[in-house]
Amino acid sequence: MKDIYVLLVEDNPGDAELTRQALASSRLSIDLAVVDDGEKALQYLRREGRYGDVTRPDLLLLDLNLPKLSGEEVLRELKTDPELRSLPVVILTSSEAETEISRCYAEGANCYVVKPVEFSSFLDAVSAIERFWFSVASLSRRDSPVAKTRKRGPGRK
Repeated sequence: MKDIYVLLVEDNPGDAELTRQALASSRLSIDLAVVDDGEKALQYLRREGRYGDVTRPDLLLLDLNLPKLSGEEVLRELKTDPELRSLPVVILTSSEAETEISRCYAEGANCYVVKPVEFSSFLDAVSAIERFWFSVASLSRRDSPVAKTRKRGPGRK
């Protein structure tokens, strides 16, 4: 049974596959879902339409350069939604622009990671994200009515 849920919003199939490989090598049980545009991301997170029965993720990995709605637009929507604003959001993108980094933090991003170009460095970056968010940080349990205040229970990392 999968224990940790991650939603990756990424329109580049190669980057999505690299992220999948990095998380698959984890010692943790991670269930990774992938959507390829901003509209699908919001539908998934709000459990609309075909995403009506999905489990809300514990962490969102969000690219900025997306079709339909940009990553910044998705972030803005999430952080103004009372049901979703506590979801940790890691921006995982190729942009190193200081203005984008600043805007994302101002909009409520929890972390901003520039995708390394080199294969092994990309895998290392995703592994570092996984280690921090699921071994170091304490996250709220998804779907809990008291999710904003409750820490993960015994056996959860």
